[in-house]
Amino acid sequence: MFQNKYIPLTGRFLVSEPFLKDKDFHRTVVLLTEHNDENSLGYILNRKLDVKLNDLIQDAPDFNAPIYLGGPVGQDTLHFIHRLGNELHGTVEIGEGLYWNGDFEQLLFKIRSGVVSIDDICFFVGYAGWDKGQLAKEIAQKTWIVAPENTEIVFEVDHTHLWHNVLHGMGDTFKVISHFPEDPRLN
Repeated sequence: MFQNKYIPLTGRFLVSEPFLKDKDFHRTVVLLTEHNDENSLGYILNRKLDVKLNDLIQDAPDFNAPIYLGGPVGQDTLHFIHRLGNELHGTVEIGEGLYWNGDFEQLLFKIRSGVVSIDDICFFVGYAGWDKGQLAKEIAQKTWIVAPENTEIVFEVDHTHLWHNVLHGMGDTFKVISHFPEDPRLN
């Protein structure tokens, strides 16, 4: 439906086209944490769950960092994006000042020690994943709009209007798209 100049890369966003019927991805923004010739992987940023870390992990400290439904795959797994950098062993840098996963036990120790701010980390239950060629096919079918890197929006407090805000920030054509009604019959 809509073309832009961006191609999928690690650290960029996938924004679902406005009328996507797939309930898992309707009006979502996905942060790509891995994109290569073999597969792509990312996390939905605007499906916040009403749970705390200690609801998901036994003996985890009481910690109010946001937890999102990262995607329909592996919903029995927990992942995290953070700004802690190499303070955690095994992190993967996915953008300037933006990191993916790392040593979870070390993270829990840092949380218990009070050195991790809830503003510097977010958790995801499950993930979104694409096999070889699948994402390219979906982009060609205009299922996704690729948006540029923007580390700050990952850690925004309120992702309620994230889909709209990301599109709005991409220029005039996308500003118009950001105002499309969810159901065009109601326009």
